[in-house]
Amino acid sequence: MAGKMLAIGECMVELMQAEGGLLRKGYAGDTFNAAYYARLFMPADWTVAYCSAVGTDTVSDEMLAFMAEKAIDTSAVRRIENRSAGLYMIHLKDGERSFSYWRSHSAAKLLADDAEHLRRAIEASDLILFSGITLAILAPDAVETLLSELRRAKAAGKTVVFDPNIRPRLWDDAERMRRTLTDGARAATLVMPSFDDEMTHFGDASIDATIARYKSLGATNLVVKDGEKGVTLAFGDAPVEHVPATPVERVVDTTSAGDSFNGAFVSRLVAGDKPAQAAALAASVAAGVIGHHGALVAREKLPAA
Repeated sequence: MAGKMLAIGECMVELMQAEGGLLRKGYAGDTFNAAYYARLFMPADWTVAYCSAVGTDTVSDEMLAFMAEKAIDTSAVRRIENRSAGLYMIHLKDGERSFSYWRSHSAAKLLADDAEHLRRAIEASDLILFSGITLAILAPDAVETLLSELRRAKAAGKTVVFDPNIRPRLWDDAERMRRTLTDGARAATLVMPSFDDEMTHFGDASIDATIARYKSLGATNLVVKDGEKGVTLAFGDAPVEHVPATPVERVVDTTSAGDSFNGAFVSRLVAGDKPAQAAALAASVAAGVIGHHGALVAREKLPAA
């Protein structure tokens, strides 16, 4: 059955290492990465769209053209004068990444300032995906605008997917971070946390504790990612399942490992796969992604659906 996925967040200019000490330009951001991988594995009768804001400058023009080239619907991306796209640089050491960011003037920080535009985009969608980074870049009033619309979507029976994707550097206060992420989970039907983050920032002693906490907030379905240990699925009243990670011969760049998992997982879920089947495919996609440089890896370098 045809449908529409909407990812909400910030796409940035990505600078990554290239030969000879040069840098290569790309475009990426956690929810955009998920949308990209969802489009690669989504049924053909589904649309994948992105909701954000960009400037009116040349770089923003190029970013929108890139999205369209990747078959991502950009009709929900607003253009804002005197703003620009954010930028980040990937630093790699033994395959592990760290980042430097320049995003103080990012247009995406205003993505929820037009409440009517946001409502129309969400109402036109069947599955909505957002993250803790989406919430972190917004002003408090804009956070509430977004969460209010997501709560409406959940009440209307839409699938609302939330990856807490905890990045403490983006928050001015740890308690506000935890409170806002908790509110984000309350607005979701499917939460996809990383256990290391939950253990570090919420004090969860086990994956079972993470599942129980999010279930208590009203999330019906959980996918808890645990790196090379695999993922744990808790869907409705079904028994908890564990799906192992796909072995990786050589880790080149872990950028977008979780994002690619998220996108591939939801794409196969809407295609009718059972959660464990969707997770197995998503794990193989994530393994393929971390074997290459950059956030977005070409389809021909990834496993078949």
